[in-house]
Amino acid sequence: MTSAEIEASVFTDREIVQAILDRDVSATKLFFYKAYYPLFKSLYDNYYTDCETCIEFINSIYVLIMTPDQSGRSHLESFQFRCSFGQWLKIVSINYCRKLFTKKEKAITTDKYNSLSDRNQATSVSFIFDLIEQNDMAIILKSMPNQRYSQLIHYRYVEGNSNEATAEILGMTMDNYYNKHRLAKMQLMSILRKEGLI
Repeated sequence: MTSAEIEASVFTDREIVQAILDRDVSATKLFFYKAYYPLFKSLYDNYYTDCETCIEFINSIYVLIMTPDQSGRSHLESFQFRCSFGQWLKIVSINYCRKLFTKKEKAITTDKYNSLSDRNQATSVSFIFDLIEQNDMAIILKSMPNQRYSQLIHYRYVEGNSNEATAEILGMTMDNYYNKHRLAKMQLMSILRKEGLI
């Protein structure tokens, strides 16, 4: 653990987010440019960006999360603490990189983009589950209004059962399962969007 990470560890996620939203220069420098630097550096090294340096990448993410949308709220203001702030930053940053990659691929050739679109779709449930830590995902699943949908997502994606096995566990016909599966994914994606994770 770096000295910045140790220093930052005495603050709660809510305190960190509020300090960044308040544009506290020292807090932003400590958290965004020191404590979370290893996270950003790892993403910068492993994902496509159009940035020349890691600091430029961090600046891009900072602008992304602080810029108000059409409703007047920034991406960071939409964060609802259903996962850790570090996890949220990781997912937001990876989605940003994937969107940049998609734009690059689209500019090069439409055919190539079409062949990659399924593999690189940032909002697929499997992709999200690969990124979110198990404890954070449990919190997100508990926040789903329909617990039957939450169970379906848990059995299918957390436990990794096939569609057929999940339907059997839940006592559903396959037709009913596919309908509920679609609705469960829509509900989950809605929560993830509200959280700012996709």
